[in-house]
Order: sequence, then C-alpha cells, then structure tokens
Amino acid sequence: MARRDPQEKKALSYAKDRRNDYGENDKSSRKNIRRNKRTPNRSDRHRERQTLAAATGAAVPAEAAEAAEIKLLARKSMWFTTRWRKWRDAPLADIVVSKLRRRAGLGMTDPAATEATIERIRRQSSTP
Repeated sequence: MARRDPQEKKALSYAKDRRNDYGENDKSSRKNIRRNKRTPNRSDRHRERQTLAAATGAAVPAEAAEAAEIKLLARKSMWFTTRWRKWRDAPLADIVVSKLRRRAGLGMTDPAATEATIERIRRQSSTP
C-alpha cells in the first residue's frame, strides 16, 4: 500500500467523510432511525387490533366479521401512506463550503477570502 501525502489525505477527507446536515445530533440517529422504523409497524398493529376487536367473540354475526375483514384489506398501511426514509449524510466539502458562505454572508469573514478558500476546497476535493 502506497503512502499518501497530506494533500491527498485532505482531498480524500473532503470527498469521503460525511457530516449530518439534517440539523440533529449525529449520535441521536442511532435511536431515531430505529424509532422511525418501529412506529409504522406499531400503529398498523394497533389499528388491526382495534378493527378485529369488533369481530371477535362467541356470538359474532357474519356481517360484522366480513365488515372487519373488508376494512382491514381496504385500509392502507402507514408504511405506504406516510413513509419515512433515511437520508444519507452530506460530504464534508459541501458542509465546509456552506459554513464559509454563511459566515461571509453574516459579515464574519471577508467575502473575497472566503471565495478563494472555497475554490481551493473545490480543487482539493476533485483531485482524488
């Protein structure tokens, strides 16, 4: 394996490293991803249990059982109606550029120097 010089390492870092740009703590994703995958299944089970409760018992008319079955088949699952999907994190270069542009827009840094830095980041991230 060949050794990389610092410029190559920086270019790879800008291209391959990822940051959470959704606005939440990156460590909270460990819990939130599981929670968002778990919620639709739980609500579907709850809905099905409520629908089947009307059609259970010793003396249930056939019409009530058929109505419950039709209601279960007609209702779409929460997986299909309000589906949650994971989003991939953004490349480090994009995050750094957006932070630099925001700082320049607020007057925290010189806009000309910021654009020079952004151009340098773009050149570095396209090198590998």
